[in-house]
Amino acid sequence: MHDLNAAITPSGLFWIVELPRDAFRISRDGRQATLKAQNVAVVDSFQFLGPVNIPASVSFSIRWEVIGGFQPRGRGSAVAPTDPAAFLGRLADARSTGSFSGVELGFSFRSNPRVSTDRGYAEVGTHRNGVFLT
Repeated sequence: MHDLNAAITPSGLFWIVELPRDAFRISRDGRQATLKAQNVAVVDSFQFLGPVNIPASVSFSIRWEVIGGFQPRGRGSAVAPTDPAAFLGRLADARSTGSFSGVELGFSFRSNPRVSTDRGYAEVGTHRNGVFLT
């Protein structure tokens, strides 16, 4: 069992890693997006919160393409801030494809080329919540 992750930050966040600004790109019309990263430093702890951390790296390339129209979502400040609908967004169903790989001492993996969400779900959009509603 492998758990390639970015370790737990002092704030308590986990499975989070900072990527270069140009790793994520979105088209001008907002209908296509890509995320690409090479040799991102992570650790393999073999289990969540495991006691052993082996240096590792992952690479991935993911592409999303909108396959429908954008739909408005949320109710914004028309509801209480604690209401699950206290956000505003425009979201659209999408198809995504990607490839993933990882390596550490004595172990590596590589996904099938161009794995897709054809049997799953993907979404593209924008949203705002919290203090950004005002």
